[in-house]
Amino acid sequence: MNFLLYELYKPIMVHTYKISGMTCSGCEATVKSNLLKLPDIESVEVSKDTGVATIGMAKHISVEELQNAIGTNSHYRISSDNSMEPLMEESSWFVTYKPLLVLFSLILIISFIASYSNGALAPTLWMRYFMAGFFLCFSYFKLINLQGFADSYSMYDIVAKQIKAWGFIYPFTELALGIAYATNFSPVTTNMATIVIMGISSIGVIESVANKKKIQCACLGAVFNLPMSTITIIEDLLMVAMAGVMLAY
Repeated sequence: MNFLLYELYKPIMVHTYKISGMTCSGCEATVKSNLLKLPDIESVEVSKDTGVATIGMAKHISVEELQNAIGTNSHYRISSDNSMEPLMEESSWFVTYKPLLVLFSLILIISFIASYSNGALAPTLWMRYFMAGFFLCFSYFKLINLQGFADSYSMYDIVAKQIKAWGFIYPFTELALGIAYATNFSPVTTNMATIVIMGISSIGVIESVANKKKIQCACLGAVFNLPMSTITIIEDLLMVAMAGVMLAY
């Protein structure tokens, strides 16, 4: 079932790159065929006239890997074309973040309904239900493609960069937190764990956004292609803030 869901929602990240050294249609065909040999590349469009390659990939592939595929000793040179990316992000912001916005909205509505009793809303109960839904849903999307999540997460998380195994452990940690909030297990321990785990996780996100790195956000695993942004920071710090409020009460 998980495999079918992943295939259905398989992410395709489309990036543009500059390629020099192409002089004819044969050059275009050579570059294209070599790039398509990489297992995670889904599509390639190359133009010698513009010197641009548009590549659709299932997960992030570094420029170095792309160059190796083309040939390190060849006269073709590939480089990132960052000049086009801000325009693409700006024109399709809602489309880009639609999966995240829809998921947040559903969790928000369900947690409100679940915490509304006796004609009044219980704020702390709402936060507990919201956090339970958040961690359970987000861990699910990460677990669909655990390898893909771990690869993306290790690109920016300060712990996963040093300890590769943390990228595989983290989704199960979120799952455990979701169950803990849903069952109200040891509230003090659960909230403290959330503050520590999400606080540390936010450091790498803040660093990447501050440095304007173009990295795929791993918040919804590798199922959806979401770029790293301030929304990811808000998402992490919101959990920290809610856990802090619940500790205070």
